[in-house]
Amino acid sequence: MLETLAPKRSVRRLTAEEAREIVIEAYHYLYPLALMHVTRRFFINQPLGTRPGAGPEAMFHHVREFPGIGDEYRPNFDMLYSSAWLDLSKGPYVISVPSTEGHYYVMAAYDMWTDAFAVIGTHTTGSIPGTFVIAPLDWTGSLPNGVECLRGPTTHVWINLQIQTRGPKDYSAVHQLQNGFTLAHLTEKNLPTQKIDPAVDTYIRPREQVQAMTPGNFFKNAADFMKTDMPHNTDWSIVARMRRIGLEPGKPFHIKKSPVAVQAELDKAVGEARQRMAWKTRTVAPVVNGWELDTTSVGVYGNDYLKRAVVASVNLCVLPSAEAMFCTSLEITEGGQRADTDRYVLHFDKDQLPPVNAFWSVTMYDSEGFPARNSPNRVIIRDCRELDYNSDGSLDILIQKEQPTPDRIPNWLPLPEGQIVMTMRLYSPRPEALDGRWVPPVIQRVSS
Repeated sequence: MLETLAPKRSVRRLTAEEAREIVIEAYHYLYPLALMHVTRRFFINQPLGTRPGAGPEAMFHHVREFPGIGDEYRPNFDMLYSSAWLDLSKGPYVISVPSTEGHYYVMAAYDMWTDAFAVIGTHTTGSIPGTFVIAPLDWTGSLPNGVECLRGPTTHVWINLQIQTRGPKDYSAVHQLQNGFTLAHLTEKNLPTQKIDPAVDTYIRPREQVQAMTPGNFFKNAADFMKTDMPHNTDWSIVARMRRIGLEPGKPFHIKKSPVAVQAELDKAVGEARQRMAWKTRTVAPVVNGWELDTTSVGVYGNDYLKRAVVASVNLCVLPSAEAMFCTSLEITEGGQRADTDRYVLHFDKDQLPPVNAFWSVTMYDSEGFPARNSPNRVIIRDCRELDYNSDGSLDILIQKEQPTPDRIPNWLPLPEGQIVMTMRLYSPRPEALDGRWVPPVIQRVSS
């Protein structure tokens, strides 16, 4: 009966232009999924204890200290991280959270499309102990009172825990907190086992591995990934578009079986998709007072697939804006065109200090995204009582080569050679930061 009522759809060949546009859209849509799967395999196939934050599934793996200068792209010197990958096809997992009084923390659970589907932490649940279960969507078991069930939208889930760390002197306290977060299967009590897959590349960074995939292999792999980690219900429209190029969730993709127009346009279309991502990277956030500010559709992206792909390529699995707001300056110095006497200042009026419920910081990087090298190795100013405030309550962060007077050293970021970029991080930002009533001040040149 339904067949007789359904209208017959006309079948026509895709034009080259249609094929190219759908391939571009599909690449942007699938890029985060591909990167997450490559990242997962990269980390879970590292032998236990050989790489901080990596090791078998279903275990927390802790990063115990900040990275060295030059060891990591745009590192965060505010938090120590812990990471765990879960396979919910094996059933639910229990996460126990200790009391975290005195330290802001945030523990985000990401699906394989890079959406933060649950965020546990100081901002959302407070600093009290708690127990949470992460379960598959179709799980029907029961839990004791007081245990909250979080449903994973995809079979695989990434847990990313961050705990406020006030420099190396705080390591011991943070390590105790890290150890207090525990993870276990709901019913199986055996310790996780690890079976290393020798075919997995654990040397080349995941982003570079995805970039190196041929277009045919990219879509073949993405189709395989969708067998376990299905699209969101709200993705129906893009899924319908992809079906026209022979790409369907749960089914293998073979380029030779795709429409002729797709085969002819595939390489060109993927190249253009990557070019659009590169262009969007430069324009994804509005610029105010020389700072890139992005507080919309971060951490959960809806159907903005291009933005989701761009954010994943730059910083995989960022926190939602309600948890953290990252402001990045444009390059403020021209290498080779500065005198040693040049100075800059980031001035906050008393009533214009970064509005946060937790804390804020300012970190200095070079133009490549690595911590700016300087002889004292000072790259971060943290919100703390040691800062030297002006008599009227305002604050100056001094960006200069020469060391200031002793009382101003806590406010000093030594200016290195070459270009620099600043990142201001606001944790648990207040509404005025999120809705645009507050913006970072201009970085001013005060002498030459």
